[in-house]
Amino acid sequence: MGVRLFTNIICIYISTYINLSMNFYQNLGYLVLGSRLRRLSESFLSEINRAYQLEGIDFDASWFPVFYLLSKNESLSIKDLSEQIEISHPAASQLITRLKNKDLVVATTCADDGRRQLVQLTDNGKALLARILPVWEAVSQAMEQLVSTDAGCRELLPAITSLENTFKDINLASRISEKLSATIKNEVYE
Repeated sequence: MGVRLFTNIICIYISTYINLSMNFYQNLGYLVLGSRLRRLSESFLSEINRAYQLEGIDFDASWFPVFYLLSKNESLSIKDLSEQIEISHPAASQLITRLKNKDLVVATTCADDGRRQLVQLTDNGKALLARILPVWEAVSQAMEQLVSTDAGCRELLPAITSLENTFKDINLASRISEKLSATIKNEVYE
C-alpha cells in the first residue's frame, strides 16, 4: 500500500471518528450540556494560551479575570475579586497565591480592616499587563470576525447569558426531582 493511500485512509478514519464523536454529543442534547460547555471552554482556553505562547508571553488564561479587574481597579480585596469573578473565596485565594508566587500580585492588609487583604499588581504584573492588553484586543477582534460568519455563533453569548440567568433563578436539581416524582407517581397509578 502506498504512502498516499495510507495517508488518505488515516484521514478518512480520523474524519469519521470526529464526526461520530460530534454526533454523539450533539445527539444527546441537554444530557451532555455541561460536558459540551466544558469541552468548548477547554478548547477555547487552550487556543488563547497558545496565542500567548506564540507571542512569547508567560500568561495563563485562567489569570485573566484577576488581571482584568486589577487593570480597572488599583486594588481589590480577595472577597471583592471572588464575588466579581463568581468563584469561591478559597478558589480566589488559591489563584492569588499562585500569582503572588510568580511575583505578579501582592496582597497587603487593609488599613481600615485588618482582616481584609487588598490585592494589587506588582511592577512585574503591570509590565505583564502592558504586554497582554494587545492580546486581549486581538482576541476580541478575532472572535468577532469568527462569529460574524455564522448566525448561530452570533447568538452564543446572548444564549449563554440567558442560560446563566435562568440557572440563577431556577433550581435545576429541584426541577429534576419534581420530574422524577411525577414520573414515579404516574407509574404507580398506571
